[in-house]
Amino acid sequence: MKHLLNHPLIASRYFFPGGRSPASELVVPVAGAELACSVHRVDPEGFTVVHFHGNGEVVADWQGVWDRVINALGWDLFLAEYRGYGGSTGEPLLGLMLDDVTAVIEAAGPPERIVVMGRSVGSFFALEAVKRFPTIAGMILESAIADPLERLLIRVTPDEVDATDDDWRELEQQLDHRVKISDYTGPTLLLHTRVDGLVDVSHAERLARWAGGPATLRIFESGNHNSILAENWDQYLTEVTGFLGRIRADRS
Repeated sequence: MKHLLNHPLIASRYFFPGGRSPASELVVPVAGAELACSVHRVDPEGFTVVHFHGNGEVVADWQGVWDRVINALGWDLFLAEYRGYGGSTGEPLLGLMLDDVTAVIEAAGPPERIVVMGRSVGSFFALEAVKRFPTIAGMILESAIADPLERLLIRVTPDEVDATDDDWRELEQQLDHRVKISDYTGPTLLLHTRVDGLVDVSHAERLARWAGGPATLRIFESGNHNSILAENWDQYLTEVTGFLGRIRADRS
């Protein structure tokens, strides 16, 4: 099953690696690669947001903006990088990228004091994080993907990767976001725009229905997949601020 997740055709057609290195770098060693992550701390003994960015983005894109927002709330920010992206080494092979989540969370701090945030394809890794670390304090999913295979099948067919029926069933189990979010009992905040032309709003609606813990779904009427934050800045930050504040109050 892992050989399918790591098939180079998936890597070449689905992921968009490259980009510049972060201004400040925390190297996280993983199997066969080093991830050029970045950490922005205001309280080493406090709470941390671990941010998994979208496809075609890198950690450096979020420095100077999201770190200031999160740090102003009294939270540390850990910006996770992927293999082949930014200053990281390696190739963006999905199976290995999912495995890398373990090292990222362990580098960020105790799961009980972490909120994971996944934007777009970053939802793959946020959901993998709560699967591997079910005591994570909370999860924020922005423009998230409910059905990864639906997205992969847009660009790769089972025949092209020589997948048998059994291989594909195993792949479905590994990428089953319904199971991952249903098994997670912590709070989840879902943010999506109604006019997202890349990931339909129905993905967020499905994830909200499937959530095993308390879920808040906020659908914005403005913005698209890539402008959701910019065009809904105040409302977006109100949702994130309230969510993180409730977690801090519950966990302190």
